Amino acid sequence: MKYFKYHAIGNDYIVINSEDVHTTLTSEQIKKICHRNFGIGSDGILFGPLKSDKGQFLLRIFNPDGSEAEKSGNGLRIFSRYLWDMELVKEEAFSIETLGGLVNSAVLDNGKTVSVEMGKVSFWSDEIPVTGERREVISENITVENKTFKFCAATIGNPHCVIPLTEITPELAKQYGYLIETHKFFPNRINVQFMKVLDRENIQLEIWERGAGYTLASGSSSSAAAAVARRLNLCDSSVTVHMPGGMILIEIGENYSIQMTGSVTKVAEGIISPEIFNTNVT
Repeated sequence: MKYFKYHAIGNDYIVINSEDVHTTLTSEQIKKICHRNFGIGSDGILFGPLKSDKGQFLLRIFNPDGSEAEKSGNGLRIFSRYLWDMELVKEEAFSIETLGGLVNSAVLDNGKTVSVEMGKVSFWSDEIPVTGERREVISENITVENKTFKFCAATIGNPHCVIPLTEITPELAKQYGYLIETHKFFPNRINVQFMKVLDRENIQLEIWERGAGYTLASGSSSSAAAAVARRLNLCDSSVTVHMPGGMILIEIGENYSIQMTGSVTKVAEGIISPEIFNTNVT
């Protein structure tokens, strides 16, 4: 099985061309490929391009735990770069269908930078989803391990819980991320961002990604957090999001439409040995 590996500011994905597999990857295969010790190691698998009824390409996105994600901003930028490398796209914008909706993408700077129209952010509870009566989920309380956080929830095709704080650390995300991801408020689980506003044009994030755990960067998390900061009037319409892996530029348009721009780096390509699937991974 041939693979290609890329990272987008430290958020690494493996691309597997669907034509090389001729079938859908199983949950166990995904877990083993993504495993940091027993497989190639990655924050997920991008499986495509598949035939799309809505756009030029269809992409399926799998988390390291074997579950399927609706959307990934960094994953979309990486997949766009892969399509560029395979000479399936050129400089003109093109469309990619995901479970979280259709996006338009453009590869810039000879492949080194990718810009994606991520769609519109919604704060409505039934669209995210968040339990309870229909409402916009802004500045509500959530308690885990006897600690209460003020949070906003949002969706940009996948669900996000944004927690504004004056100070954030990786340890904070690792301690509380999973507890919030699996909280009863969120029936489909949720991505968690601990956000510090630096100034009107800059925010900082520590991220716990649903199905993947602590991660160095996330495009959809950047999009959701920037939209929340804008909704709370903590930032302007153009925001640089700082994460441990690097920076992404988020431009917020009308009705919280999001344009995301950032770098993509090719890491490797090779062949996955069938032997790895004989290893037991928990």
